[in-house]
Amino acid sequence: QVQLVESGGGLVQTGGSLRLSCAASGQTSSPYSVGWFRQAPGKEREFVGAISWSGRGRTYVDSVKGRFTITRHNAQNTVYLEMNNLKPEDTAVYYCTANPRNTLVQTAADFASWGQGTQVTVSS
Repeated sequence: QVQLVESGGGLVQTGGSLRLSCAASGQTSSPYSVGWFRQAPGKEREFVGAISWSGRGRTYVDSVKGRFTITRHNAQNTVYLEMNNLKPEDTAVYYCTANPRNTLVQTAADFASWGQGTQVTVSS
């Protein structure tokens, strides 16, 4: 199983940028896709985007398309979520998660491993 640790969250003004990192350890030699989710206070966990093992497959929720980009460096066992033009509604705890079937699913239940989350706060 893959273990994940997120980092890079923080406080940023509207229109600013952040890059979140998701460092993997454990069974990282087997292919797995990685998803990013977020959860705002009082709301359900929301799918943000996902990337396949090769990096050629990516999918995003409509609200972040054109602003967020997911990339990965398998040699470093790290996946990144680059967030630009941030808005107050992007404020949430962001989680990365691994899918050992390496499919681009968008449902939290389809993912097997979760990090502890990193807080992103966008001030208006």
